[in-house]
Amino acid sequence: MSGHLPVMLDEVVATLAPRDGATYLDCTFGGGGYTGAFLEAADCTVYAIDRDPDAIARGAALTARFPGRLHLLEGCFGDMVALLAERGVARLDGVVMDLGVSSFQLDEAERGFSFRTDGPLDMRMGRSGPTAADLVNRLPEAELADILFTYGEERLSRRIAKTIVAARALEPITTTHRLAEVIRSKVPRDPSGIDSATRSFQALRIKVNDELGEVERGMAAGLGLLAPAGRLVVVAFHSLEDRLVKRFMQKACGRMPTASRHAPAALADRGGAAGFSLLTPKALRPGDDETGRNPRARSARLRALERVAAVRGGGLDVFSSGGMAAA
Repeated sequence: MSGHLPVMLDEVVATLAPRDGATYLDCTFGGGGYTGAFLEAADCTVYAIDRDPDAIARGAALTARFPGRLHLLEGCFGDMVALLAERGVARLDGVVMDLGVSSFQLDEAERGFSFRTDGPLDMRMGRSGPTAADLVNRLPEAELADILFTYGEERLSRRIAKTIVAARALEPITTTHRLAEVIRSKVPRDPSGIDSATRSFQALRIKVNDELGEVERGMAAGLGLLAPAGRLVVVAFHSLEDRLVKRFMQKACGRMPTASRHAPAALADRGGAAGFSLLTPKALRPGDDETGRNPRARSARLRALERVAAVRGGGLDVFSSGGMAAA
């Protein structure tokens, strides 16, 4: 799996604790780093999902290496219940999610995820749906600004959207370098050294792939599939994802912050679902050795929970109030 460094691999394996005879789901196969480690750690079965057909194709060698133990599923992990049902799987001993874009996708210029190399402004993890170029060249200025602010936390979103709209009126913006140039022309370089285009590219990628909606659907589905003692392990890379994961797990384990006495309506939303235990009171972070080897790991946060008892009713609505609100 050259070119791919699975982030926090040791911590993920230790937290999942693979055991013989168990069945696990790797929601984001990518380069197969996690999946391969699970299969080596125990005589277990792994189902692995990826919406990127290139990732599924890359997994052929790993499937051959572990015959009958690795099953690759092409699709979105938010659809895991249906994808697994087709294989007769209704219970899992563990679910792992490595959120965000893979190293392979970032490094392939033709995928259009990064401004570091020039390529078509695509950003789709799969092969269907609108591209980033479609959004940049077609959306009204106000809607474009909202996307940059909401998903990129870009405080200069209005200025950037106005600049994009003016530039596309002269010529459609179809490449990563062109979009980055347009953004940089009006946005000063961040004092931290982060490229001016970074947040906007993140926002467009998240919107194109509905990444936050996928995280919500995937975590809720994964929790419903866990058998007693089953674990949900999630590695997030930016604040929007991590807030979603933190809030989800706190609520599922009944550990939401105490509501204010001045907001009695919020009291009814406390308590969460019985039968889950938080394994990471604080998010785990990568060590200095790993971040030195792999700078992309610096922003990683690992959170996990465990089902400690069966939950009646078969479902959880842990996103019922507040959506993306921080816990």
